[in-house]
Amino acid sequence: MKSPNRICIYPKDIMRLTGKSERYGRKLIEKIKVKNAKEEHQFVTIKEFCEYTGIDLTDVIANLSA
Repeated sequence: MKSPNRICIYPKDIMRLTGKSERYGRKLIEKIKVKNAKEEHQFVTIKEFCEYTGIDLTDVIANLSA
């Protein structure tokens, strides 16, 4: 399995993974930033997304690489 060439996750990725809207993805990223005490300009990593949602990292990487 090939991993994506990036470590950050974006709203469109969340939309693709969950089947929900891009707006939902933006809100989820904001919730993850609050939980991890990140500032507005900081990115959310794929690992942080997986820890927050409980989705397995290998499943996310497989879907982002496809």
